[in-house]
Amino acid sequence: MNKRPKLERRTFLKSAGAFVSLPLLEAMRTDSSKISASENKEHPVRMAFVFAPNGVIQSHWNPEGEGKNFKLNESMKSLESVKDDIIVMSGLAQDNGRPKGDGAGDHARYGSTFLTGAHPVKTSGANIRAGVSVDQLAAKHVGQYTMLSSLELGLERSRMAGNCDSGYSCAYSSNISWKTPTTPMAKEIYPRLVFERMFGSDSVDPVERKKRRYYRKSILDSVAREASRLKIGLGITDRRKVDEYFNSIREIERQIERTEKMEEKAPPEITLQAGIPKDYQVYARSMMDLMVIAFQSDVTRVITLMLGNAGSNRVYKKAGASEGHHSLSHHQDKKEKVDQLQKIDQYLVSQYAYLVRKLKSVKEGEGTLLDQSMILYGSGLGDGNRHSHHDLPVILAGQAGKSIETGRHLKYPSKTPMNNLFLSMLDRVDAGVESIGDSTSRLSHLG
Repeated sequence: MNKRPKLERRTFLKSAGAFVSLPLLEAMRTDSSKISASENKEHPVRMAFVFAPNGVIQSHWNPEGEGKNFKLNESMKSLESVKDDIIVMSGLAQDNGRPKGDGAGDHARYGSTFLTGAHPVKTSGANIRAGVSVDQLAAKHVGQYTMLSSLELGLERSRMAGNCDSGYSCAYSSNISWKTPTTPMAKEIYPRLVFERMFGSDSVDPVERKKRRYYRKSILDSVAREASRLKIGLGITDRRKVDEYFNSIREIERQIERTEKMEEKAPPEITLQAGIPKDYQVYARSMMDLMVIAFQSDVTRVITLMLGNAGSNRVYKKAGASEGHHSLSHHQDKKEKVDQLQKIDQYLVSQYAYLVRKLKSVKEGEGTLLDQSMILYGSGLGDGNRHSHHDLPVILAGQAGKSIETGRHLKYPSKTPMNNLFLSMLDRVDAGVESIGDSTSRLSHLG
């Protein structure tokens, strides 16, 4: 019998200034009984945080019922097909998003507080200060095992200076990820640049990179020959998995290239942001496809995605809204505005549902990529009209390696610190963190 070769989990195909990390293959299997969750080379736990701006319409948000006997409300109906893979949480709060003597500026505060749990210093100058965010606490521990310690993505341009909300720096509204209390992690908003960061080498000369884009030469072409050699030594299942994985990467690049080609044909008097799809759903799902590939290939285990900046006033016409999101959030209980906001809530959740389903479609070992993940959706604002920082909209998908029991609606006592949830998530990657923000303990009833 021919013994098939064993591959290291961190196997890369490299050529011509590009590299591609492979997904988990049968040839990479090893005895991981003595490996911690963060070091696990076969089934590492991943985490992602998807941020939605401006709170939600509460009356259409929380499910009916509790525990496993719950019914999704209208705003979450797109999650029905993955209901058994999620936990809806109610009662969580970010107390440090409240004014605490600083007056107006709730949008900046809920953005910066969302993942840090820290009350930001009110300033529009360079002396910004918040806290270290949960994603960066995780990245500090698990980032050593991956090419990128973390990945920060967004669907709206950042402003890192100036006053964006009642005396608060734009940095607070534009970023949810903070490496240190004074250093926000700038997000990437161009799918092409995310793709090249994941699969292109930093050593590639910028002129050569531009030339490669001009001739539409796929990054994957440079490793195709090496991939063919690798497949010769693999079993049927692994060969099929490699083909599917490469096809997924290629399709992402084709989508990016289609966007760029369309923009090249635009009339010269129209200014477009290069590489950003004009259709919001195409844009969001392009980024989410990249997130799935990043997790599948173990390029990183920690990702944040901002669906919009805090206080975003994007108009979601395809969702059925005719006014800006932030403007509508001050609805004063006017039915026509409330109805439009609910449609936006439903639309944004449907993008998250796409990500959850996509992760669930990727097989990994005996389960799926979603089974090995924690994908949180939420906002630092509960009710946009009242600027409340309690009753936050929070959904958690994935079982984090069978350590989380999904398919439930968990009701916590009012104003339970959301940072207790973050501590529990950090435990599942063995981060060894004992406190974050105003945390008081680990969140109960997750496992």
